[in-house]
Amino acid sequence: MRNLKKFEEFTKEGFVKKQTPDSERAKSLIGEAEDKLKFYEKLKDKLGFEELNPNYIVETCYDILIEILRAKILLLGYKTDSHEAEVSFMRNLGFSESDVLFMNQLRYFINGIKYYGKIFDKDYSEKVDKFLYRCLEKLK
Repeated sequence: MRNLKKFEEFTKEGFVKKQTPDSERAKSLIGEAEDKLKFYEKLKDKLGFEELNPNYIVETCYDILIEILRAKILLLGYKTDSHEAEVSFMRNLGFSESDVLFMNQLRYFINGIKYYGKIFDKDYSEKVDKFLYRCLEKLK
């Protein structure tokens, strides 16, 4: 996995474009993230964390966070189709470099799940679950 560029570099390279802030799309993304979070929490309550598939946990936590990040980017008047740029934007929101790098690792691992059949264990999924809630506190 290569080094993660700064958000401004993605802008200079054309991966992020300036546009009118899109509050409607941002609101929709926040709603989707909230719905996913509620469903995820219901599953954890009903089945118990131990019964959930670790890959489901990793993917769901990532999806929730990336949708919120994308919403924040849209509210500031940017558009990007690059998950890498969206992760990099966490720096602009005051996240620690270790949190940004962990999220970037998640981004990379999601590709492994989707395209290469990577399977995660419970320990890693617990770490991702804790990361989700820590990030949600900062993203409020």
